[in-house]
Amino acid sequence: MRARFFARFFVRSSIGALLAAVTLAAVPLPAPAAAAGPRVVPDTVVLDGRRLAAAKQRLDKGDPRLWRALRGLTARADRWLGQGPWTVVDKPRPAPGGDPHDYLSQAPYWWPTAPRTPENPWGCPYEQRDGERNPEVDTGTDRRDLENVFDSAYELSLAWYYTGERRYAEHAATVLRTWFLDPATRMNPRLDHGQFIPCKYDGRAIGIIDFSQSYTSVLDAQAILAAGAPGWTRTDRARMTDWNEDFRDWLTHSDFGRQERAAKNNHGTFYDLQLAGLALATGDEALARKTVRDARALRIDPQIAADGGQPQELGRTRSWHYSTFDLVAYARLADIGRHVGVDLWAHRGPAGQSLVKAVRYLLPAATGERPWPHPELDFRRYAATDVVHAAADAGDRAARAAVAQLAAPPGGDLWALRPAAEQLDSLAG
Repeated sequence: MRARFFARFFVRSSIGALLAAVTLAAVPLPAPAAAAGPRVVPDTVVLDGRRLAAAKQRLDKGDPRLWRALRGLTARADRWLGQGPWTVVDKPRPAPGGDPHDYLSQAPYWWPTAPRTPENPWGCPYEQRDGERNPEVDTGTDRRDLENVFDSAYELSLAWYYTGERRYAEHAATVLRTWFLDPATRMNPRLDHGQFIPCKYDGRAIGIIDFSQSYTSVLDAQAILAAGAPGWTRTDRARMTDWNEDFRDWLTHSDFGRQERAAKNNHGTFYDLQLAGLALATGDEALARKTVRDARALRIDPQIAADGGQPQELGRTRSWHYSTFDLVAYARLADIGRHVGVDLWAHRGPAGQSLVKAVRYLLPAATGERPWPHPELDFRRYAATDVVHAAADAGDRAARAAVAQLAAPPGGDLWALRPAAEQLDSLAG
């Protein structure tokens, strides 16, 4: 397993209290001051720990651009302090298997076709409406709570790393411990009941994407907290590694895992991202390296066209969303590749397929130069912002030239403090 570093002490300052009082409103920035927090490079999975450490040094020197980004990050973290922790056992009824510790989510684009009655409480049968999200998927299952766990753990851990405020770290630790570790509230490390369809399927392989689209950010949160965060103990780290190993093995050997690995669209890309991230986090660098390397022929070549379009995603009613969504997985997988010596951005397929071309395909719409020419029920220009940043960081000149014209996501562009692509618009599945 890669070396793990732990902080021996923390530099005390009043910066956390100051930041808590500052909002995103246009108020004068605080005077530059040395930031508190750990003086180590976190052993992250997707994020580049060295870049995080360099950003922290720039904050110490009063970099005004980073201070603005930090203000946005801590505003997000402050909102999480009054929320959670969440637990998988709190849903109104357990998953079809009957174990409340099993994760349950509902297929987002499936709708009832009959009135609900005592004899037919779900309104079955269900029919699919691609791109139209059924609001009932956010009630009665674990999906919304899971998203809260993932987002809060990530943003709180980053806020702690940059400010040293222990309340951020302690709350992140509580969130993770409650969802994954405490015997009374923990989630079983399997996804047998993801994206179930009432009266049709008790669970489906594509439910794996509920985790694979975001769980690598939780792996990074765990790595950041392992840099010496208060409230995240050696025992917590060991038990979290055990959970990740069990989940990695389920993902590798289960029938659902094999089905998702065979997917030819964004589901397959996100499967590779999750497997590679879990492999790296649990010390299996060989599996991580193989997964990234194999993605060149198994994912990029068949899933990206010679002109950079993604045919499987362009055929959707949310073609812009899914084109950017798939590239989030590729960009994050490329970040893992950087850790294990595989340059995914440099790959060129037999017809010229590449991640660079796929990002360039988005640039006219991402910069506002031209409208997106494919179906899209809810176009959000900022959905492409992170993947363009990622291509620019990888050295693409067209992407670098486009950065200044990108739309800022809600809450501001945080790339300078967490330089790894995220899904920035609201719809997934």
